[in-house]
Amino acid sequence: MNDTHPFFARRLSLRQLVALDLVAGLCLAFLLFTGMANVVTMPPWMRVALPLALGLPLTLRRVWPMPVFCFTLVLALYTALVGAVGHAYLAPAYALYIVALSDRLGAAVPTSAIAAVSLVTVLGLTVAGTSQTGAPGWVAHLDQPLWGIGALGGAWTIGRAVQERRSYAAREAGRLAAQAVTEERLRLARELHDVVTHNVGLIAIKAGVANHVLASRPQEAHEALRVIETASRSALVEMRHLLGVLRSSEAPERAPAPGPEGIEGLVEQARLAGVEAELDLRFMPDTAPGGSAASSAGDWARLPEGVGLSVYRIVQEALTNVAKHAAPARCRVSVTVDEKEVRIEVLDDGPGRRASPPAEGSGHGLIGMRERVMMYGGTFEAGNRPDRGFRVFATLPYEEVS
Repeated sequence: MNDTHPFFARRLSLRQLVALDLVAGLCLAFLLFTGMANVVTMPPWMRVALPLALGLPLTLRRVWPMPVFCFTLVLALYTALVGAVGHAYLAPAYALYIVALSDRLGAAVPTSAIAAVSLVTVLGLTVAGTSQTGAPGWVAHLDQPLWGIGALGGAWTIGRAVQERRSYAAREAGRLAAQAVTEERLRLARELHDVVTHNVGLIAIKAGVANHVLASRPQEAHEALRVIETASRSALVEMRHLLGVLRSSEAPERAPAPGPEGIEGLVEQARLAGVEAELDLRFMPDTAPGGSAASSAGDWARLPEGVGLSVYRIVQEALTNVAKHAAPARCRVSVTVDEKEVRIEVLDDGPGRRASPPAEGSGHGLIGMRERVMMYGGTFEAGNRPDRGFRVFATLPYEEVS
């Protein structure tokens, strides 16, 4: 595959970076050589050797940052003492930038103070104009050392700023990755809970019915076993789908996720579990109350896929709770879809509080419903009714699919 990324937009290898440092070192050596050309007090061989000794070691500044910095700093001080060239401090400043990227020295060095001293030094030299004719002699002798201090301090400050920015970016990337993993785990936990609770709960209820009436009413036991078979097959299909998502590193080929058009099937399953359930669908302002599946198919299409799945799962969990904790009871499921939101209300006339103590680890159903609603900025209410029974109410805002 051809790499279409621009050269400066992709991460360079160490070999490429060393090659760039070699080019920079040769350019600096040439600059220093031109500055020493008129120094008659220096032997010719030193005019060539000293610039190369300052420039070529910069090639290895990423491999041995501290040794290269110390070596070039000593040579730059020697060059300043003999008065050979004024800008030899560029070599150790270039090496110091890589030293500043290291975490080993960063915490021990007061970067803020160094930055302030460097800024004051450079500004002072600029304002004073010490390079102009007529400046005091002692100021002229301090000119190059002060510029060296400014260059070294600036290189250190820039290096530390880059390092802190990289550290912040790495921490932020780690935080976002952890947040994405947590959100995906919660999503899978909600899906797994909804699948297991609904189908396995229905299986448990009908298995109890079949065991109770097996001898006296075999036909009713046969019907209960048929419901168990259907529910178990449905649970296996959805469990395989979730396991496929967990095992695959790529997007797996999967069956369409359940949607709100399957609510009528949920109501029918609740009736098989002993709940006298009725459904009231309202699409505002397009259709009349109680529209059939055929007439409402187009109305469901206006909902985004995620909202439709949440509507299905909320109704599924509410009906599961009715079957587990209130049956036999009457239940009314009302779903109203208008142009801005979906309103869901599930009412039953069973005992408001659970007839049996909850099993250890239960109670995730209401949490899952609330999380689904909060994800879309809706409202969620669940609690006992004033007279008798339990009420679940949720609103899901959405933007209509065009």
